[in-house]
Amino acid sequence: MTSNTLPPVAPDVLAEAVENLTARLRKKLDAAIEGCAAAATRTADGQVTVRFGEDAVVTLSPGPGGAVTEAEQALCSCLLAPRCLHRAAVLGAAPLADAADPEPQPQPATGSASDPVPASDPVPASDPVPASVGVAEAAAHDPAGAAVDPARTAAAAAVWEAAAQALSAGVTAAGAVVQAELLRAAHTARLAGLPRAEAAALRVVRGLRAARERSAAQRLPDLTAAFRDLLHTAALLASGAADPALTGSARRPYEPGGSLRAYGLCREPVLSATGYGGVVTHLLGADGSRYSVADVRPGGLARARGAGSASVALGGAVLDHAGLARGGLRIAGATVSPDGRLGAGRGVQATPLRGIPWTEEPAAALFARPAAQAVAGQLEAAAAAGSDSAAEQAGSALLGCDAVIVAAAGQDLLVREPRPGAPLLRLRPAHPHPELPHAANLRRLAAHPGLALRVLGRPDLDRAATLRPLAVGPVPGAEYTLRFPEEWLGRADLGYDRLQGSHFPPQRPAPDPRDAAGPDPLADSPLWRVRRVLETGVAGGRRAVAEGFDQTPLRRAGFGSAAELATALAAEAARRPRDAFGRLADPSADGYAWAWLAAATHLAAAERMLVAASWRGETGGG
Repeated sequence: MTSNTLPPVAPDVLAEAVENLTARLRKKLDAAIEGCAAAATRTADGQVTVRFGEDAVVTLSPGPGGAVTEAEQALCSCLLAPRCLHRAAVLGAAPLADAADPEPQPQPATGSASDPVPASDPVPASDPVPASVGVAEAAAHDPAGAAVDPARTAAAAAVWEAAAQALSAGVTAAGAVVQAELLRAAHTARLAGLPRAEAAALRVVRGLRAARERSAAQRLPDLTAAFRDLLHTAALLASGAADPALTGSARRPYEPGGSLRAYGLCREPVLSATGYGGVVTHLLGADGSRYSVADVRPGGLARARGAGSASVALGGAVLDHAGLARGGLRIAGATVSPDGRLGAGRGVQATPLRGIPWTEEPAAALFARPAAQAVAGQLEAAAAAGSDSAAEQAGSALLGCDAVIVAAAGQDLLVREPRPGAPLLRLRPAHPHPELPHAANLRRLAAHPGLALRVLGRPDLDRAATLRPLAVGPVPGAEYTLRFPEEWLGRADLGYDRLQGSHFPPQRPAPDPRDAAGPDPLADSPLWRVRRVLETGVAGGRRAVAEGFDQTPLRRAGFGSAAELATALAAEAARRPRDAFGRLADPSADGYAWAWLAAATHLAAAERMLVAASWRGETGGG
């Protein structure tokens, strides 16, 4: 397992170290990595050393940014250095450094439903090329005839090949050598100007590491989604027919935004798996435009908790993030990124403004229409996005709704909008970490059924009618609703503020008999069988999938396309032709990766269809 003692290592440095090993040493690499983190010690001058017996000491000398970014910063005293097992093992035990943007965007909590089911069985889109054709040849099938950048096409093809091999191996066999091939491909993608492909590859490597270490933070559905995103992105880029936006951007291009007024909505703690922590404060412009101010740096949980009251570094504004979330800014010379991030350049000047309650415009418009209508637009944008990461961004816009608490359901809170035919909604903690107050605040709310509350959150597009709440407030005109101090300006940030007994009214209304929780449509479909076979492939590789697939329950339920794709995946996994000497005649993993991606893409589309139906109150299955 990794340790905080070891500094982050640039992916290309690790990839080169593994590549320089002989075949014999590569077989010993996974075993050598295991004890490195525990043996690491930090010296007074900031170096980190790991001793291997009496004759070999590996020394890491991080650069000014705290990471090992050059090969010369990792040295070993043995005679085989730098092509030695000791050096590669220490680098392999260290956490991966972020190669691109060091400030992670707040994303909707990932993870797909455990038992998904679509309301109908959509027909999958045709593969861009036959499953038997390698992705390197896919560029020849560009129907638009657009000009193809050979360097980018080759880099994307390398990413596809490495991803296909990692998927074929599965978590159990995707050790340091397989991961190094992905890292090498990620570095090639970066040099070719494909930061989105690079980021997708790094997510998969981190997921493989966490899964092999049996980290509690790693979920198999998340790693499955990461593989789908990586293969989808690489395939489109290698075909040469991808939307230019799919290449991504290594840095956010900030553009002049002139003068603007922005009013605080709420704060959101940010805690990434790579050790970054901080806060993002969401703002709303006078014209309804969405903005945000972020302060995310290395520091993990401690920084995520403390940043909520840290000063805002924007144009000399004398506000902290807590004050900005309930205040506002008049900004001159503003710079804005495409996703609404406000820049803090030298020419930016900001002065505080009086905050507005959620009952005043422009904030009141967020709660003016049913949640289903707001989610419908986000689902359309997510469906049109070119990758899972792009879909997350398309579906990350905040929405508001008024609701009445029904009951608790595990860690979730069931609520219903006060309008005819409104579906039962689930409020799920925006971040599950127990040291953040999201879950505790939802538990306190669950103790008050019938309470009316105004919710501002982010819809979880991977789950049926689920909202990740960031802040709550009282409903105007409601008798049984929240009561906050005047200085809170009518809302509480669930990631920072803690709800107390004084925030609730003493009287309680009688429960509504209509509020019985119905079945979860995502959990009651035979399509969970498709998800299981996909996740089995990620965990155990193609050998686990080759054991076969029973398509009868799916066909009986009317999910013919899903049955065909899953059956084709199992058949391709078992297809291992050999020559007269018993050697593999076709060692390529292309066909298997195409079959897996086709089944995964179909399942994702089916889930999105059912999620859309659940927000409309349609719970019927296939």
